[in-house]
Amino acid sequence: MRTRPLIAAATAIGIGAATAVIAVTLSPPATAQVAGGYDFTQPEVVASGLNTPWGLAFLPDGSALVGERNSARLLQLRPGQPPQVIGTVPGVQASNEGGLLGLAVSPNYAQDQWVYAYYSTATDNRIVRFRLNAIQNQEVILSGLGRGFIHDGGRIAFGPDGMLYAGVGDAGNTANAQNLQSLNGKILRMTPTGGVPADNPFGNSLVWSLGHRNVQGLAWDAQGRMWASEFGQNTWDELNQIVPGGNYGWPTVEGMANNPQFRNPAAVWTPAEASPSGLAFANDTLFMAALRGQRLWTVPVNANGTVGTPVAELQGQYGRLRTVARGPDGWLWVTTSNRDGRGNPSATDDRVLRFPPASGGPTGTSTGTPPVTETPPPPGCTATYQKVNEWPGGFQASVRVVNTGFTPRTGWTVRFTFPSGQTITQLWDGTYTQTGANVTISNAPWNATLPPNGSATVGFLGTWSTSNADPTSVTCQ
Repeated sequence: MRTRPLIAAATAIGIGAATAVIAVTLSPPATAQVAGGYDFTQPEVVASGLNTPWGLAFLPDGSALVGERNSARLLQLRPGQPPQVIGTVPGVQASNEGGLLGLAVSPNYAQDQWVYAYYSTATDNRIVRFRLNAIQNQEVILSGLGRGFIHDGGRIAFGPDGMLYAGVGDAGNTANAQNLQSLNGKILRMTPTGGVPADNPFGNSLVWSLGHRNVQGLAWDAQGRMWASEFGQNTWDELNQIVPGGNYGWPTVEGMANNPQFRNPAAVWTPAEASPSGLAFANDTLFMAALRGQRLWTVPVNANGTVGTPVAELQGQYGRLRTVARGPDGWLWVTTSNRDGRGNPSATDDRVLRFPPASGGPTGTSTGTPPVTETPPPPGCTATYQKVNEWPGGFQASVRVVNTGFTPRTGWTVRFTFPSGQTITQLWDGTYTQTGANVTISNAPWNATLPPNGSATVGFLGTWSTSNADPTSVTCQ
């Protein structure tokens, strides 16, 4: 990989958090690089001529849902096909930073068909859910979130625990962020119907973490750790590792606190370098979309939860970048935000782009830590089982398949036996059957073909009772 000269860099050790790394300023590249497992020299335009695409989520068939902030249109995108307008979300009042914001698809979409949206009305911000064949029939999950001229937050995402998380801005009232009676300036965690999970940190409250100015990026790494990107004021934008009950300091502090009362950020940037919005994780790397910075930051994540030196990609090539997500096709999807009133749109803006996995590199989220159980390599295919997270009665795990042959393979199947009576309850990026303790997992349509050394990762949630031991034999064919 071609290196680029550093203009400035600094690091600091944080109190109450992992080592924090102050991001570097890099000279503009002549061409985009391969970074984080993706080839940024090979962009594909999925859609163009959109008006401020904000929310981005994927359906089980691999198509993408995109919401336009100002028009409240909901579109379905498939590479190589014209966008399909599904309809307009009623009730949206778009002005300033508000409008149709985050989108999320139910983890159980195949059964319940729910799509979730965070949007602004004339009086509040709220989260609703609906089905695509009846957008007008909304079920309100949460209402009454303060909306403001600025700082409406708006990102929603389902975590690996099946709960719905929401980044809610302080709505321009900084006192909200430290007030536990207010849901503004917080990251919220709720059940899919809007209820308070029993293990939330502040009793009968949706608050998961506090002290936030304006969170617009949420992501989880391969070990189940939660990350969020956050707009600073005048000094530092932040990347934070989120822990339940954590206080991230706003408005008392911006950036590094070095105070045990507050959590230090994992990395910081000046607003000119970032002004971050969307966040995604793949291949041991966080990808952070920058609006004012007009670039995509790639941030390596270490197994112990610290981060490496951030590297900027796509500097100035597409203008303001709003949302980034790893698609079920293994590509990295990015939306521009040049028609949001603060950009300089080109004739084709706004656009939805996607970038392919690097040749011979991983096509899915890597496991992030050394494998727990690995089979001896059978001809052409290996499978690795890894436990990602565990809690009383439940767990998250993944299976990574690698094509060890010298030619592409189409289709793969993994088999293993749970030794302690575990049961899979939900699986993504593949299909599965379970008969007693015997589990069979097969590819999804979008990750069936693997080039030599190519890989695919399937994740799942499960339950356990007496113990949660790993399978002793995992086979791939």
